[in-house]
Amino acid sequence: MSSAVHENVKNYYGSRLETSDDLQTNAACVMPSRPLLKSACEALKQVHPEVCKRYFGCGLVIPEKLEGCTVLDLGSGSGRDCYVLSKLVGERGRVIGLDMTDEMIVASQKYVQYHQEKFGYSKPNTEFVKGYMEKLSDAGMQNSSVDVVVSNCVICLCPDKRTVISEAYKVLKEGGELYYSDMYASKLVPDSFKEDPVLWGEGMAGALYWRDLISLMNDIGFSTPHLVAGSHIVVHNPEIQRKTGDVKYASGTYRIFKLPQNSIKTRALVTYKGTVPDCAECFEFDASHSFKTSVPVEVGAEMAAILQNTRFSNDFNITMLDTPDTDQSSSPQYCHFSPFHLADKLGSSVKQCSKTGH
Repeated sequence: MSSAVHENVKNYYGSRLETSDDLQTNAACVMPSRPLLKSACEALKQVHPEVCKRYFGCGLVIPEKLEGCTVLDLGSGSGRDCYVLSKLVGERGRVIGLDMTDEMIVASQKYVQYHQEKFGYSKPNTEFVKGYMEKLSDAGMQNSSVDVVVSNCVICLCPDKRTVISEAYKVLKEGGELYYSDMYASKLVPDSFKEDPVLWGEGMAGALYWRDLISLMNDIGFSTPHLVAGSHIVVHNPEIQRKTGDVKYASGTYRIFKLPQNSIKTRALVTYKGTVPDCAECFEFDASHSFKTSVPVEVGAEMAAILQNTRFSNDFNITMLDTPDTDQSSSPQYCHFSPFHLADKLGSSVKQCSKTGH
């Protein structure tokens, strides 16, 4: 699996970058357009400062209702997200961090016992394995073995995104979720970018044109991507600004589901029960769907299938309808999927990096 791109990325994150302050953009420091869950905030405060210092993500990959889940983190880096997830899945859950960089594996493994004791667990629920996202079976991952796959600004570092997404699809259980943040480009990235090792290391050379995400996910078998959060990414380095020209970048967090092939596709009337942890009054599923407790809402066929067939099925009363699904059209409203549009709409801002990465 080793290639020039992989070797460059290994060197960039294993040796060149010491802290998030060394990045040439604000990717690790964008102000999220969606607040962190209370339980996730509390968990983040308990993560060792040395782990947080080498955080290179570009979003928040902490979905709701993780108790007891098995979670795989693709490109786990220093382990910051894994340790937050470790707290949220509980002692019965399991977190697997996968990274191809020796330095990152060593750095993250160093704090397994620390967090086990910090969270009061009788044994560790987190492990870190070396491997490539393009070949998860070689890293010991079994098909249909994972409830949730997360990734934080890493898929943009991979030259073969279709294979990465296909591998994630394979290891997910039916009804499982891919919840990830990544860097996206405002247009197709020129091939010339891919010859620059710094642009690759920063994620700019490999950033996907955001419009291509929908067809990519659908081709592999996933549901339509649901945009959760979006923020503009600012390039600090004048030389990199010159190289990237009029290509703009944004951080986008999406949630996508592996639905049963035979799931019923019809509209539904759904009523949220208020039972998702941290979401007693309202469950903000994504940037376009917000479910208030005890308030019936009519949803499209795919959203109905998601709520019926995933870990959220017990959190809704669902009544299937016979009305046609007008949401399913050949020309989707792309603004609903654009991290750039959402960032503009919410007026996302930039904050300065703290030394802890919080």
